[in-house]
Amino acid sequence: MEDEIMQNLKNKDEAVVVFSGGQDSTTCLLWALKKYKKVYAVSFDYGQRHALELECAREIADKFGVEHHILDMSLLNQLAPNSLTRTDMKVDENAPDEGTPNSFVDGRNMVFLTFVAIFAKQRGISDIITGVSQSDFSGYPDCRDIFIKSLNTTLNLAMDYEFDIITPLMWIDKMETWKMADELGGLDVIRDMTLTCYNGIKGEGCGHCPSCKLRKKGYDLYMKYKEEHK
Repeated sequence: MEDEIMQNLKNKDEAVVVFSGGQDSTTCLLWALKKYKKVYAVSFDYGQRHALELECAREIADKFGVEHHILDMSLLNQLAPNSLTRTDMKVDENAPDEGTPNSFVDGRNMVFLTFVAIFAKQRGISDIITGVSQSDFSGYPDCRDIFIKSLNTTLNLAMDYEFDIITPLMWIDKMETWKMADELGGLDVIRDMTLTCYNGIKGEGCGHCPSCKLRKKGYDLYMKYKEEHK
């Protein structure tokens, strides 16, 4: 009964999307726009090699009339050097047999979600949308469902507030993510306007980094599926 009362007290008209301007977060933005009256998009400038991703995020937010905020996370760059923040480090083309890829930024999702939660609470918003996926998590420990559930509990306790971290892509792969984007009417936007490539190339990307290979494999599978189900 208490849970039901708390649920009714939550603001279910508005949501904040953790928004990088990439495939997954843009799919989540499209998903949120169908479900909420007001959507905010929050991006982070952490000294990433490819500032173009922030430009992509801004362009997409403008296209859909979404209020967009960019938060300064430059300290993360100093603390966690990796191939996404250092030009002298080449991005791993394949995940290592042990450990995390050198494109993994220690603590990034924890930091981002914490600051988004602070942003949301100031506006009386409970729902936080993020595009993490355990199906295609590429060895990143902070994309796992257990981490999201744990952080959700921690944020609720830390701020004495009832957040809901919502992960529309958690249990689907890249083929299904393309399918979702198409059903939401955003296939062209995802294909042409997003930046997923670890080497900073918009749209189809470099074709060689793990992110591009995952994206292309999913797209090709979805195009085949779509053709077979005409």
